[in-house]
Amino acid sequence: MNRILVIRGGAIGDFILTLPALKALRDAHPHAYIEILGYKHIAVLVENRFYAQAVRSIEYGPLSSFFAKNSELPAELANYFASFDLIISYLYDPDRIFENNLRRCGIENLICGPARIVEGGGHAARQLARPIEELGVSVIDLNEKVFPSIEDRQFAQEFLQNLQQPILAIHPGSGSTGKNWPLENWITLFSRSRDFPIGEDKCGQCRGLPSLVVISGEADNAQTELSQREWKNPDVRFAKNLALSHLGAVLEGSIFIGHDSGISHLAAAAGANCVLLFGPTDPNVWAPRNKNVQVLGAPDGRLSYLQIAPVEAAVARALNS
Repeated sequence: MNRILVIRGGAIGDFILTLPALKALRDAHPHAYIEILGYKHIAVLVENRFYAQAVRSIEYGPLSSFFAKNSELPAELANYFASFDLIISYLYDPDRIFENNLRRCGIENLICGPARIVEGGGHAARQLARPIEELGVSVIDLNEKVFPSIEDRQFAQEFLQNLQQPILAIHPGSGSTGKNWPLENWITLFSRSRDFPIGEDKCGQCRGLPSLVVISGEADNAQTELSQREWKNPDVRFAKNLALSHLGAVLEGSIFIGHDSGISHLAAAAGANCVLLFGPTDPNVWAPRNKNVQVLGAPDGRLSYLQIAPVEAAVARALNS
């Protein structure tokens, strides 16, 4: 297997949940050329960062012909797909149109993985590992992991410049309002944390206060505006719409608090000490399996029922660990 193509769309969390399988694939074929066909702003997490040598955009216009039955396939793409010894596709393809079009290009070694996670089918990372295990490759470690580049870490160092350690990184949003802890709770807790010392050093002196990094994306604009009005301290920094590869490096070594979201998976994969708040979704399926992750479940699956005190206690333990 000299040339391997992995086709992986989906959101940030879906992609990162696939990393344990991709790591096993890379470990099994350390010298293979591996390329990812996916959303470039997400797949940048793996481009020349251990997993893959290249990334190609799945939003390339001529690819649409591969999703139409009996269509005329562009020679350029037919030759492109035919150049790989193995293709692993996670695309949702219930009528197998995309699969059949790939086979028309002469693809013989084609494995189609689960495009959707089945509740009750085990942890999502385990389900996504099945195509790799069909190759005879064991996927034992389900820890998610990203490998920031030198440039990623240089960006993070500049972004976090002048902020006192440790860093509290919080993401009050997610892809669904039903998965969000009420914003007023975030403001109450982390306004209070401005007065919360981080234990004492060996001489019995207070080590100071944590710095706060507030993470937001395009879907979090309203929350960001409100939190910016609330937090105007110089030790609060807003990470708005950062490239994911840069954000991963910013989160590396931080204490992260978030929901069931792609950013939480990124934080866990970057090695952050995570406190994740879960409501309607099942953490046994969706929470990162990393040892650096602590999950707090909401009563009756409703995050509005999750009180501030247990979250504050979890953050305090993380700060003083």
